[in-house]
Amino acid sequence: MLAPCGSPPSKRLVFLGASRTLEQWLAVRPPQMHANRPEPSRAMSQPSSRQALYDRIRKSSKDSVIVEEMIRLGFWPAAGTMPEDPADEIRRRAELEAQLRALRTEQTRLHNIEALKREVRKRRMAEARERRKETKARKLAERQARAETWKAKKETDIGFLGEGVSAGLGHKGCDAERLAEHGLPELADAAAVAAAMGIDLGTLRFLAYACTTSRVSHYVHFFIPKRTGGKRAISAPMPKLKHAQHWILANVLDPVALDEHAHGFRHGRSILTNAQPHLGSRVVVNCDLQNFFPTVSYRRTKGLFQSLGYGEQVASIFGLICTAPETQEVELDGQRYFVALGDRVLPQGSPASPAITNLICRGLDRALEKTARQLGFRYTRYADDLSFSSDDANADVGRLLGRVRWLVQRHGFVVHPDKTRVLRQSRRQEVTGIVVNERPAVPRETLRRFRATLFQIEKDGPAGKRWGRATGDNGVDLMAAIEGFANYVAMVDPAKGRPLKAQVAALIARYPKQATPFKGRRRPSQSTDSPTSEPKRDATAPEVVDGTKKKKNWWKLF
Repeated sequence: MLAPCGSPPSKRLVFLGASRTLEQWLAVRPPQMHANRPEPSRAMSQPSSRQALYDRIRKSSKDSVIVEEMIRLGFWPAAGTMPEDPADEIRRRAELEAQLRALRTEQTRLHNIEALKREVRKRRMAEARERRKETKARKLAERQARAETWKAKKETDIGFLGEGVSAGLGHKGCDAERLAEHGLPELADAAAVAAAMGIDLGTLRFLAYACTTSRVSHYVHFFIPKRTGGKRAISAPMPKLKHAQHWILANVLDPVALDEHAHGFRHGRSILTNAQPHLGSRVVVNCDLQNFFPTVSYRRTKGLFQSLGYGEQVASIFGLICTAPETQEVELDGQRYFVALGDRVLPQGSPASPAITNLICRGLDRALEKTARQLGFRYTRYADDLSFSSDDANADVGRLLGRVRWLVQRHGFVVHPDKTRVLRQSRRQEVTGIVVNERPAVPRETLRRFRATLFQIEKDGPAGKRWGRATGDNGVDLMAAIEGFANYVAMVDPAKGRPLKAQVAALIARYPKQATPFKGRRRPSQSTDSPTSEPKRDATAPEVVDGTKKKKNWWKLF
């Protein structure tokens, strides 16, 4: 194969045949190769021998001798421009060179593939180790930075209070104008709440944190007996939580104006003021709201604080402090745990629970009062007891009860199906335990039993005597109990109460009151004979509305 003309002479000669010498190639060249070539230069002569050729090379160089011979033979121009290579030869040469490079690369790769694999693995492992070190150092630095940031944030803010209740803790601020309308303090965030309560932020977080399982309980649970049978579950808050709840009650709940028809748990109001609007009525209707406190959930409580003007963070904290789930005490591996059994609701025993229910029931009170007025009735509410009365003996009681049930359900409560009573004037009418037929009075048989108890104490002393839950032997002071009932009678009926108070004062002078406070019984971890909710009355039993038997309300102590 001929070498391209654009290559140097020495390189082109290599393509003419690597195994032939210059003389051999010149001897065997075909005649047609010289057909179109110019005549060889006569100034140059063919070497006579190999030694002569070598002598020429030593005198000059191998490349110059090759060029001279090619010029002499007509393969290289002695002067003028250099001829160009044909285009097809250039393309062919490029293809061959590319194939040659590919073959050499493949040969090198296949020559020692295992060594290449080991080298690649070694390099990759070194790179991976280096990346792991860098990643570990980076993550450690990020973790430390997050920990420092979280620590700093915890000292100044509350960002998490448990699952399901922390979504709004990032929304700070308050509606200053709305708070000013109610006369409430402006609290924009958790730090302001803690400062106002006089506690640190960590204590506030501890009191408000919502745990599903905890080794610490903020409440002491016990039962008190009901007059109608069964037991009522009471959840008394521990001192720190009780302090926070009292602060919320005094500074946030009490300043808010209530509906005038609500008489329960208000300064200057009592069961007597609740009963007075119904004196001398022709018909009295009493209804009871079922599971009153447990019906008010955490979300409703939080919404109440938001409606007053507080931001979501402060409202969430207030709602968590004022609510609690029903818990069960269990023991595992010698450790005592308190496990939540449901959603957070208002606990019976919290000082803030009654005021919260009064505020939540403002809309219900307005709706019931409007309905009662339209139907010719008067309306009052004491806690969960709804009372209606009318001077018209033919008032439409059925229509009233239907609308009351609908309105109560619309506001998120339920009328107790077994505690609705319709009392006509011909029978004894009671409102929150006070007789309202003509004037406020204590039931006659109750006064008879009380006078009999006082007579027995005067005669034989307090030993073995009983009034209500007080026996003198169970940690409840009998003398304090009779003194309290005498004051209650004096409040309802002063004419009958004054002599009873004097008689009790004389007995207390003879038999001083005990100093031992009442201690509630702690609720067991698992109890089958102590229900936590009020038992339902037999649906087949007829409702008693006469004067021989009556409903005993939870606020009536004796």
